[in-house]
Amino acid sequence: MNAIDLSADLGLGAVFLATANICIGLLIAVRYSPVRYWPHRRINIFFLHNLTAYGVLGAVLLHPAILLFSHRVRFRVFDVLLPIHSPLQPIENTLGAVALYLLLSVLITSFYRIALGRKFWKLLHYLVYPAAVLLFIHGILADPNLKTGHADLLDGGKVFVEICFLIITLASGAAFLYRRKRSRSIVVPIPPTT
Repeated sequence: MNAIDLSADLGLGAVFLATANICIGLLIAVRYSPVRYWPHRRINIFFLHNLTAYGVLGAVLLHPAILLFSHRVRFRVFDVLLPIHSPLQPIENTLGAVALYLLLSVLITSFYRIALGRKFWKLLHYLVYPAAVLLFIHGILADPNLKTGHADLLDGGKVFVEICFLIITLASGAAFLYRRKRSRSIVVPIPPTT
């Protein structure tokens, strides 16, 4: 296994962890209780959400860093940090870098969420969604072998990324509809008029 293969595998790992993280986050958003519902056990889903978030961040940081050790395609540190002029696929790589920087901003602000205030930090936390979209676009369009610069959209890794993107899209839509339905079902009593 060479550096390019390892980087591609880390990218797929990041996609899997991002999918798990967003789905767990959606469970938190709809106030899912693993005690009341399946699996009827005490599971700290906040811990799982944080664990997968750190896993995503670690995989996303290592994914381009490994490319510095590639002998076939030469990447410089500048190409990894700001890939606008990277040797191959500068647009796709820039999308991935923007996703990384958005994830970093969410992680860093999460340490200061009490000082920032819940409402403001929650708005910042929504940056995860554009980061995920950019991560998936990067994952679908980038050539994992760094040969031609053109991705085979029916490659096994690409199909995996596409399925993960579909899962997140469907889960986000279901969570949105569930929260909307639940907010409509809450009846606020109207005080009697005299």
